[in-house]
Amino acid sequence: MMFTPDIQEKAKKIKLLLLDADGILTDGRIYYGDYGDEIKSFDVHDGVGLFLWAEAGRKSCILTAKKSSILKRRAKEIRVSKVYHNSHRKIRSYEIIKKKFHLKDEEVCYMGDDLIDIGVLKKVGLAITVPEAPQEVKVCVDYITQHNGGRGAVREVVELILKTQGLWEDLISRFYE
Repeated sequence: MMFTPDIQEKAKKIKLLLLDADGILTDGRIYYGDYGDEIKSFDVHDGVGLFLWAEAGRKSCILTAKKSSILKRRAKEIRVSKVYHNSHRKIRSYEIIKKKFHLKDEEVCYMGDDLIDIGVLKKVGLAITVPEAPQEVKVCVDYITQHNGGRGAVREVVELILKTQGLWEDLISRFYE
C-alpha cells in the first residue's frame, strides 16, 4: 500500500513521529498479574521501524494518558526520543512537544486510535490511525493503516514516510553488506 499523492506531499515534510501507546504500539490490551504487574505486548517489526526512523535522523515521541514503566523501557530500547506520560489533555502536551523540538504542525505525524487523540489528530500535518479505531477517529485522519495497532502499524507508517522522503533504500542497504 502506498500513500496517495496528497498524503505523500504531507509525508515529505514530517520530522517528528508522535505516537499514542495503547492501541498503536500495543494491541490495546493490558494484562495484570497477581502482584499488580502490568504486561504489554510490543511488535518487533514496529521496534525495528522506530530504530530505522532514528537512524534516519528523525525524532519520535510517545504521548500517552497512562504511566507505564514497561513502556518507558521499550521506548529506550527502540530509541524513542521522549515519553510523555499521564497526558489526559493531549493537545496541551502536543503544544509543549512542538515547542521543545521547534516544529510546525505540518512537520508532525501523529498516530492515535481513540477519542482522546482527536484534538491532536486534527492539528498535525499527517494524521494516522489503525483499522480498529472508532469511526469518530477515522473521519479525522489522512490515512488508516493496513496493519492493526501493536501488529506492525507503526512500521508500515515509518516505511511509507521514509520511502516518500527518499531515505528508505539507503537505510536498508546496510543490511545487505
